[in-house]
Amino acid sequence: MTSHATRHVLHTRPVLERRGFLKSAAAALAAPLVLPAAVLGRDGKTAPSERIVFANIGVGNRARHVMPCFLAQEDLVFVAVSDCRADRLASAKQMIDAHYRNSDCRTYADFRELLAQKDIDAVFIATGDRWHTTASIFAARAGKDIYSEKPVSMTISEGRSLVEACRRCGTIYQAGTQRRSTASYRFAREMVRQGRIGKLRTVEMQVWAGPGIPHDKPAPVPAGWDFDTWLGPVAWTPFVPKRHDGGNWNYFWDTGEGPIIGMGCHYTDQMQWTLGTDCTGPVEFEGTCTWPDPAKFMSETPITAEVRCRYADGLVGVMYSRRTFGERYIKYIGDEGWIQVDDQTDKVTAHPASILDLQGAAQVGWADAGGHVRNLLDSIRSRRPTICCPETAHRAQTICQAMNLSLRLGRKLKWDPVAECFDCDQANRMRHRQPRAPWII
Repeated sequence: MTSHATRHVLHTRPVLERRGFLKSAAAALAAPLVLPAAVLGRDGKTAPSERIVFANIGVGNRARHVMPCFLAQEDLVFVAVSDCRADRLASAKQMIDAHYRNSDCRTYADFRELLAQKDIDAVFIATGDRWHTTASIFAARAGKDIYSEKPVSMTISEGRSLVEACRRCGTIYQAGTQRRSTASYRFAREMVRQGRIGKLRTVEMQVWAGPGIPHDKPAPVPAGWDFDTWLGPVAWTPFVPKRHDGGNWNYFWDTGEGPIIGMGCHYTDQMQWTLGTDCTGPVEFEGTCTWPDPAKFMSETPITAEVRCRYADGLVGVMYSRRTFGERYIKYIGDEGWIQVDDQTDKVTAHPASILDLQGAAQVGWADAGGHVRNLLDSIRSRRPTICCPETAHRAQTICQAMNLSLRLGRKLKWDPVAECFDCDQANRMRHRQPRAPWII
């Protein structure tokens, strides 16, 4: 096993060698050459040799939304991108080259070739959900630090494998649950922890109602799309446009698992953070839902749902899947009041309303992940855990996965957060699914 300290020395050796070269070259040419202050880092900017070298794996819609938050950090540089779709790969290169005003961004259809590049320090993973754990573990084994979009895993077993891989490899890992770095959510958490709403009794969380996706027929895979790699570790199925293209893959158990998994993890993460239970979790799950009519629809995840989790001290978390995308929220309910963050607007409301007098001036909201990226970069340099490290992210994701299992099995489940097992053999078997070769982790 490689220690954190040892891995850091090995991981940064190429950076140190580059720095040494630049210093020697500057000394040899000191008399005849005057370098701009920015090159030497003397104007407050980071010298090129000190920048953290990044690459991007998966360059779809989410990557394009978050990438500007990375590019705004002047102490990192993106040098490569990877995607199994040729159109996305070409447009991602164009975006990065335009930012740096050069044509240096390298492209890789196979992300394993990208991970083999010795000059890359860290990766931003924004693939489809089914790939997050597998790509992260491959990256950790390759000695790269990681920012991975959520959900961090598709099964409880995957999440535990991610935690163990990052621990073994000494990986600095940040889960993309950026609301931990957002002013509105931090304020709500602080008010709860200060007792401004009395004793906390219930946490309400709301995601949108899932769609019913009409049946569709298999069709030829679009040109330039490596569909086998796109599927990755999940079981092979023929390409079906209404299932696999766009965002509809979110509503099938193999590729997405619905809004409770994909969005609910933001709110279970906030609940865990506020409760101070980042290394444990609830002990019971139970809920009801409505399913898509199989005669009309091929989608598999619930249309609407209400599922509850209970902690050992009696506190209850309630997840609703209902209404529209724009009506997402988290609400903390105490015996003396409540406080709520509306996710679409970052607006905070509360009772008593006087709580809001304690809120500072408006700051950047959840849509800007810059603070979360900054936390990762600081952690890469210090080798200290990020604000949403693997164990923390896994525990929050496990709550959503257990909620879905309770709905799928139609029964109450008791959960042991220490042993990470249920009181139901069938549920325990569903903690794991066998990945498709060659994507065994």
